[in-house]
Amino acid sequence: MKSVFISDCEGPISKNDNAFEMTACFVPNGDRLFTVISRYDDVLAEVLRKPGYKAGDTLKLILPFLKAYDVTDSKMEEFSARNLILIPNIEETLKHVQSITDVFIVSTSYEHYIRAMCHALDFPCKNTYCTKLNLDKYHLSETEKVKLKKLAQEISQMPVFEIPPLARSLRDLRSEAQKTVRRLDEIFWKQISGMESGKIYSDIDPMGGKEKAEAIKDVVQKHGIDLTDVMYVGDSITDDEAFELVKENGGLTVSFNGNEYAVKSAEIAVLSENSVVTGLIADVFYRFGKDNALDFVKKWNREALEKSVADSKLLERLFQLCPDRLPKVKIITSENMETLAKESSAFRKKVRGEEIGRLG
Repeated sequence: MKSVFISDCEGPISKNDNAFEMTACFVPNGDRLFTVISRYDDVLAEVLRKPGYKAGDTLKLILPFLKAYDVTDSKMEEFSARNLILIPNIEETLKHVQSITDVFIVSTSYEHYIRAMCHALDFPCKNTYCTKLNLDKYHLSETEKVKLKKLAQEISQMPVFEIPPLARSLRDLRSEAQKTVRRLDEIFWKQISGMESGKIYSDIDPMGGKEKAEAIKDVVQKHGIDLTDVMYVGDSITDDEAFELVKENGGLTVSFNGNEYAVKSAEIAVLSENSVVTGLIADVFYRFGKDNALDFVKKWNREALEKSVADSKLLERLFQLCPDRLPKVKIITSENMETLAKESSAFRKKVRGEEIGRLG
């Protein structure tokens, strides 16, 4: 049977949020700057549904600030390689899945980070889709750099506001949040868009939202398979459309330590510190089909696993890593979705750290 395994990178494969970490490293108060912009990204993508904007465009919005602080492509490459943190056992997991099907990575991450990850895992770069970027081609004046640094300082002092679960318009946010969003609208779409660095916004198209779904379609078309034979693993708001595409067409969707957006879009929720669980689900899905994979998850206890059709070596590895308590794995239903979303979001912060874990 022809099939493909497709995974996001940051979350299911690595613990990093590379763009956040770079901004925190190279820009003063960059951690706060990125967090505010990420929350703004959530508002534009999920609440206001701004035309032409998609989840993950934070990676475009922060680039003028990185450029203002003299970040180069080589600095991004070096930083990515030096700070790469992989999910435990991911190399073993990917090799097993590669032995039974073709594997692809579809990630919002910058290509610099993806190259570093491919090198570390000996993974073929030709099987990746990511955000293409040549930062060195942009040349900013010292005057523009000063303006951008002042704007970065202003944004970093803004509040990190909360978004009510049912918010559907700007009026649904608190007054302070509304004020912040309006000011950020001015900064990004009037001030920066009129600068030399504003060209970045029209040139760069982050691999998020619909682009991830299009990448999956591209993989499927090139390999001559159906979406029913795709397993997709993701963890964030940028995976929503990929999840929906695969799920609606009969494939299998897995949230790995996902935030609330991922859990509410996927069929299976995995809360695990290692990647062996992903390998086991993939093993059953590709060898025995979706129904058996779902049944495998429904009977998620040690006794049932020992009697299951899953690969014995992977099972043995799971039991070695988790001798006392198995990772939490659940079929997502309307009844348990809210609870799982909260549990998975909390677990995500435990695995990846509080600051990265709370990002959309």
